[in-house]
Amino acid sequence: MNLIQHADSPRYIRLHALDNVVVVVNDQGVPAGTEFDNGLVTVDNVPQSHKVNTVDIAEGEPIIRYGHTIGYALQPIPKGSWVREDQLRMPSAPALDSLPMSDAVPARGEPLEGFTFEGYRNADGTVGTRNILGITTTVQCVTGVLDFAVKRIREELLPKYPNVDDVVALTHSYGCGVAITAKDAYIPIRTVRNLARNPNLGGEALVISLGCEKLQADQVMHTDDASVDLSEPWLYRLQDSKHGFNEMIEQIMELAETRLKKLDQRRRETVPASELILGMQCGGSDAFSGITANPALGFASDLLLRAGATVMFSEVTEVRDAIYLLTSRAENMEVAEGLVREMDWYDRYLAKGEADRSANTTPGNKKGGLSNIVEKSLGSIVKSGSSAINGVLGPGERVSRKGLIFCATPASDFVCGTLQLAAGMNLHVFTTGRGTPYGLAMSPVVKVSTRTELAQRWPDLIDVDAGRIATGRASIEDLGWELFHFYLDVASGKKTTWTEKYRLHNDITLFNPAPIT
Repeated sequence: MNLIQHADSPRYIRLHALDNVVVVVNDQGVPAGTEFDNGLVTVDNVPQSHKVNTVDIAEGEPIIRYGHTIGYALQPIPKGSWVREDQLRMPSAPALDSLPMSDAVPARGEPLEGFTFEGYRNADGTVGTRNILGITTTVQCVTGVLDFAVKRIREELLPKYPNVDDVVALTHSYGCGVAITAKDAYIPIRTVRNLARNPNLGGEALVISLGCEKLQADQVMHTDDASVDLSEPWLYRLQDSKHGFNEMIEQIMELAETRLKKLDQRRRETVPASELILGMQCGGSDAFSGITANPALGFASDLLLRAGATVMFSEVTEVRDAIYLLTSRAENMEVAEGLVREMDWYDRYLAKGEADRSANTTPGNKKGGLSNIVEKSLGSIVKSGSSAINGVLGPGERVSRKGLIFCATPASDFVCGTLQLAAGMNLHVFTTGRGTPYGLAMSPVVKVSTRTELAQRWPDLIDVDAGRIATGRASIEDLGWELFHFYLDVASGKKTTWTEKYRLHNDITLFNPAPIT
């Protein structure tokens, strides 16, 4: 990365020697006629995080960023111009039948030993970073009653059990009026089942059902799983009530208190860093995402993997256009083929819906300097670091091995977070350039800003400012080590993230795909 910078001078970043565009760093952008230290002069007003070309680009020639082509010029673009989306023709998506497959597998990093955190051991061998009572549902019909009960549990019961962090309702809109046996229906069903097994719930989740819905309680709870405590009542059906609403609330509270008593007996213990299961995601991305925050996450990811941990990255929609950079890193052909399988599903999904992949780039992404999904993908995948990819999970599947795992999810923040929780995530990190108050109830969420300006505007929402990389106040390596230690402190309960402090929790959102034939 080449940073042109003096105290108050115009500044830009070039990421790769082949790049013929650079990204403006200055908070207010730069006006037309601005001269950078190397003599480049802008011919337009260029906003912060947007691109300026360093050479004349003829019609049809490639625009290169990250060392890769992100588009082709639709018209001549004079040197020093503001390079905008409407000047680019987006490249075709990489063909899935001619990808490099497991041909450049990175060597395993030198082990990092001696790093630990304070976590909660579970009967199934997993470790929780929090001690939460989870109450899941079979159908949306019970949500109002459960939300009312949870409010009372939080106010009346939780103060009696100080070692329990929270009570969480795992509500969703699935369960009735759906074809439970339809193709792909297994995805939302296994997601609900695996959410109840999240390590932060300690095997003590409860189920509230209505009674007449298609999705029945034994499909939601793993009744054949020895790690789930079924020795005491774990299910309450609202239709069993003989005395109306107040009885429903009292029954739910009574059921909850039996589990709160058990959870309150749990204590943190020192466990190796290898017990961490980190989920990584980005939302409200901008052109700095691939310069600051995501590379720092990638460096921290490599550190965690060297310590034996599990790290998940996701978002099929933001991986598809850079898939050729990932299949080559797959540790074997099975993993490479798994990556291709998930990309192929996405291609067929788009074709069936007569949609285009370009729809992924949002108005906010574009305002933040991202011209198209190709540029966005190249900046997104750097979260995965430089290690070998060790596994691929389909939507709603639970992780069963350590290492770097691609957890297939849509790009939607809420669906991605839900599926990572179902996969077994016990800590979440979320990068943002435009800003979002996104949070999850079942897991701490570490929020990382791509720009210092955002961290300064939202000091009580952003946990880590990666914008320091863009202004030369920190390196990617510095931020990577900082994140590594911050993760362990948050996992231990020594530090509380802003989303936890304010209980900023988005709804559980299930991935319920339309059938693909």
